Amino acid sequence: MASSNNKKSKRRFHPVRFLAKFTLVTLLLAAVVMAVYGVYLSRDIEKRFSGRRWSIPSTVYSDTTLIYPGQRIRSDALLEKLQRLAYRAVDHAPKQKGQFRRRGESFEIFLNDVNLIVLERSGFPVKIDIKKGTILDIRHGLSSESIPLLELAPEELMLFFGPEREQRRLISIENVPQQVQRAFMAAEDTRFMDHFGLDLRGILRAAYVNLRHGAIHQGGSTITQQLAKNYFLTPEKTFSRKIKEMVLALVMEQMYTKAQILEIYLNEVYFGQKGSVAVTGLGEASLFYFGKPAAQLTVAEGATLAGLLRAPNRDSPYVNAERARQRRDQVLHTMVEQGWISAAEGATALASPLKPSGFKVYGKKAPYFMDYLSRQAEALYARDDLAKLGLSIFTTLDTEVQEAAEKALAVGLERLEKNDPTLRRREPDRRLQGAIIVIQPKTGYILAMVGGRDYATSQFNRVTHARRQPGSAFKPFVFLSALNRFNPASVLSNTPVTYQVNGKSWRPDNFSPMAAQTVTMRTALAHSINIATVDLAMKIGLDEVVRTASAFDFSTPLAPHPSLALGAMEVIPLELARAYCAFAADGLLPVPLSLKEIGDDHDQVLNRRHMAVEPVTTPAKAFLINSMLSSAVAEGTARSLKGLGIGQPVAGKTGTTNESRDAWFVGYTPEILALVWVGFDDGGSVKGTGASAALPIWADLMRRIPQHLSGAWFQRPAGVVDRVICADSGQLAVTGRCPRPVRELFLEELVPADPCPLHQPPQSRLQKFFEEVKEFVDKL
Repeated sequence: MASSNNKKSKRRFHPVRFLAKFTLVTLLLAAVVMAVYGVYLSRDIEKRFSGRRWSIPSTVYSDTTLIYPGQRIRSDALLEKLQRLAYRAVDHAPKQKGQFRRRGESFEIFLNDVNLIVLERSGFPVKIDIKKGTILDIRHGLSSESIPLLELAPEELMLFFGPEREQRRLISIENVPQQVQRAFMAAEDTRFMDHFGLDLRGILRAAYVNLRHGAIHQGGSTITQQLAKNYFLTPEKTFSRKIKEMVLALVMEQMYTKAQILEIYLNEVYFGQKGSVAVTGLGEASLFYFGKPAAQLTVAEGATLAGLLRAPNRDSPYVNAERARQRRDQVLHTMVEQGWISAAEGATALASPLKPSGFKVYGKKAPYFMDYLSRQAEALYARDDLAKLGLSIFTTLDTEVQEAAEKALAVGLERLEKNDPTLRRREPDRRLQGAIIVIQPKTGYILAMVGGRDYATSQFNRVTHARRQPGSAFKPFVFLSALNRFNPASVLSNTPVTYQVNGKSWRPDNFSPMAAQTVTMRTALAHSINIATVDLAMKIGLDEVVRTASAFDFSTPLAPHPSLALGAMEVIPLELARAYCAFAADGLLPVPLSLKEIGDDHDQVLNRRHMAVEPVTTPAKAFLINSMLSSAVAEGTARSLKGLGIGQPVAGKTGTTNESRDAWFVGYTPEILALVWVGFDDGGSVKGTGASAALPIWADLMRRIPQHLSGAWFQRPAGVVDRVICADSGQLAVTGRCPRPVRELFLEELVPADPCPLHQPPQSRLQKFFEEVKEFVDKL
């Protein structure tokens, strides 16, 4: 009986049923595990996608460019400006934003949209009529309405790259044409809008094709899987990584819409290289390959970019135009097959030529200026933040002035070496050097900075770091310190004198011999007469010279020695240029500015730098210095400017140091100031003067930027009057008696009161009798 019960209690083992149960339990456990894992991944996805998704390098921009009727301009310079702004030349009237046509000197331009914190506007067509280097008229291309002032967008100058050196321009899916979106689906995932993250049909199809060919010819990854792989995972090819990729894709599809996923994908994918810089995202790729924003891409252009994704460097139209065309055509055929474009639209796109816009390998523009700016930016933000926050940094740089300065310096130094081959040195680090700084005097805005001949050879910025003797370029500060007691007509001694300095004899000499025993202050400064300048410094006192010059914030020491009057000390070129700005700005010393505004990636202003000035002399005294320095250009050491094509009123001063180690010229108008220095870093002789070495470079620079030489001159301020005086005595001229009467300027409080004593009419006997009587009475 027991045996019978035991037999009944035993059950037969059913392998199929067991396997089914085991599989079900395993699947349930796997599903639970995957669900938990999916929840874990969803938190990671949400954290990554809700914050900053990419490290966007901060972009440095130039200043905007203003053009207006009546402005002098070089048509070639405007052409170069448009090309730097990525406008495309066409041989017909511009029909799309970003196109232009040049007709003689004049231009027709369809302006691009601009959306920056310094300038925001929608693009529209304009016509700029230019004749003989002057803008005659600017009109709206559609309404023909006159435009009094047109502002061109700033140029991109530099990017603060991180270690990946990725250049990315974020776009919204709303700004990507529908046909361009479909081009990427045709290239990568035709069932993107239908699947849930994984395309089982695509996976099976890819497996079949790969097995049939015995190699991997087709992939089964969806766009969502590609995004998961590129954004979250490493490139390694393992089974576990593939599982994670699939889970990520499933979770992402549950968390985000198709439009959101496609937008992130298009901003993430890699499109090739621009030199050492990775072109990442559709926004950057559309500009790199076709010179236009993604919103303006055609179907054929979108298909070209979509076709690049599998092998962007191999199939690039810059590398292999035929392969790029074949890939484009494959994408277009797929779009026709899917019904996304008609056969006629496909045929038109297939027949269109593949013409990339061309590009320049990334290189830092205005490198010395950028180094100077970077130090200021890094004082506000960490270097890592600049490489990832996508800030927009707007500067004072005028790219046309910068380019003109770079060319003028290069041409000028080459000219000097050609004229005197002994100046040409074979060692790159010992070559003849130069520096240029261009500033707006009233604002302190730095328009251009060239710190050396070749940045690749030497990154030493001679504008901001060199310490060189200014020579006669320092003399205006000596003459300024005398204006409390002397005036431009005051007579100075030109007789050689030996001075005792620290127990040693020192005797200044003039650069060129002069027979005159006396000269006026104006003549002494205009002709840079050393003996008269030292005589003036000794009369007013060297301590007064030091006190006056110190107000201009020179960081280098100023010692009260007689040689100080001749610039026998060191200055930094930027500081000397800044000091001269005070003369051009009515006595106000500006703070040099390179940085104007910093905005975040949402176009909100984070930092704004305002101009700052401080008074260092009166407008009246500044005007007198300007007047005397205009004489230096008209008749003095800088008189060669007119022969070099500079006919507008200019104030300026040359400077040359002992043995011609340094050659300087500082020239300015009310609107612009430029300083040029030429010399060797090791102190070798340039075998020339400020007038022969530096001044021609200044003239070349100004000829290249005619819009900055309007011919305007300084307005006479209150407190300055003019009188006709005798050039020999400096006193009021006697009509009909003084042989050289001239009209001179004076401070109101220092106007001469006495008539010229050198050219008085002969006294009558009666006048002489009365004077003798008066003298006798005075004695009593």
